Amino acid sequence: MPSKIPDVVAPGTLARGEQPVIPVPGDLVIRPWVLADAGAVYKAFQDPLLQRWHARVADSESEARGWIEEWRASWADEHNAYWAIAAAGSDEVVGRIALKSVVLADGQAEVAYWTMPEARRRGVASRALTALAGWAFDEVGLHRLELTHSTANEASCRVALRNGFATEGTKRSAGPHEDGWHDMHLHARIKGDGPTALV
Repeated sequence: MPSKIPDVVAPGTLARGEQPVIPVPGDLVIRPWVLADAGAVYKAFQDPLLQRWHARVADSESEARGWIEEWRASWADEHNAYWAIAAAGSDEVVGRIALKSVVLADGQAEVAYWTMPEARRRGVASRALTALAGWAFDEVGLHRLELTHSTANEASCRVALRNGFATEGTKRSAGPHEDGWHDMHLHARIKGDGPTALV
């Protein structure tokens, strides 16, 4: 059945090109994952704070390599896209950022991120989020980006608000965590919105 509404972004827009490296202010880049990053991913998932907000645990570098293989392969299916946040000079991994639940036809996706313990409180997540949102809106043509986090995760809330992701509401008991179901804040940024401040 034909649609009366044209696709916001044409299918194949992502898959027909290579996953890009996106520059981030402050000597950072967002780049595709490589298998050599497995040690950094394993290390990140040993951090108790990161474990608090994530359901998965990496038990070995081998398991982390398997995740990276999945992340790299996901670009072609255009439903998820994962990047490492890395230092531009040393290529050291300082975090991860992703577009998840991508629906090109509707022009929408969800953003998610984490940072290594040593990279926190340095504006890494905010700067990477600003860069990825700019690319998603300006280069890909997406219309809406959503961001959700546990209402208990105040740091993630600050990152969202600082980058123009307005709070739209609370999804009750929507996020399963190790300590039970969490209410989740829903934020969103629409193409044309700007970050309220840059870090």
